[in-house]
Amino acid sequence: MPKPSYHILVCTNSRPPGHPRGSCGENGSNTVFEKLSMGVEQKGLFGKCTVTNTGCIGPCGVGPVVIVYPDGVWYQKVQPEDVDEILDQHVGQGKKIDRLEIPDELWG
Repeated sequence: MPKPSYHILVCTNSRPPGHPRGSCGENGSNTVFEKLSMGVEQKGLFGKCTVTNTGCIGPCGVGPVVIVYPDGVWYQKVQPEDVDEILDQHVGQGKKIDRLEIPDELWG
C-alpha cells in the first residue's frame, strides 16, 4: 500500500442518550465513516486517501466531526450526503468545503 496523501479522521465516539455533551456517534457518524470508507474504494482513491474512525476529538456539539489531514481542516455536522463533496472537492481537488468548516469562533 502506498503512503496516502490524505488521512480522514471521523469521530465515532458514543455517549449514553441524553448526555449533556452529546456525541458524534449519536448524530450518525458511523454512517458517515462507512460511506467515506466505501467512497474511497469506489472513487479509486485507495492509496491516496485513508479513513480512520476515532474516539472523541473535541467539539461534540457540532458532530459528526471529520478532520482532513494533512490540511488540518475540521468539518462539522457532516452528513452522509456530504461525503462525495469531501472526497471529490477536498481530496480530489485540494479545495476545502467552507460551508462545513468549523468556524474559528467555536475554538474560543
